[in-house]
Amino acid sequence: MQSNSFQFEKETPWEDLGNGIQRKMYGYDNQVMMVKVKFEVGAVGTLHEHYHSQVTYVESGAFEMTIGDEKKIIRTGDGYYVKPHTIHGCVCIEPGVLIDVFSPHREDFLG
Repeated sequence: MQSNSFQFEKETPWEDLGNGIQRKMYGYDNQVMMVKVKFEVGAVGTLHEHYHSQVTYVESGAFEMTIGDEKKIIRTGDGYYVKPHTIHGCVCIEPGVLIDVFSPHREDFLG
């Protein structure tokens, strides 16, 4: 299972997840996946956990991010790492975009 070799911004549709959150799927195979997630002010990335390792880059905006028992404000240019099975989530405080990378890929995103 893998994506096409190239993904173009203008040709990649947004998937509306509701409650002010949209995502675009970019490159993936069985080992890795990149996802772009757009948030409106006040949108909540509900606290959750998964078995994937996750690294995220803040392309734009500002978020109150919770990872485990830590809570920090992250802004454009910042990033974070979430180890497997760690509770995490965010609240958008300025409209923005997060670039998530998961290992292995999020099979639940492809359904």
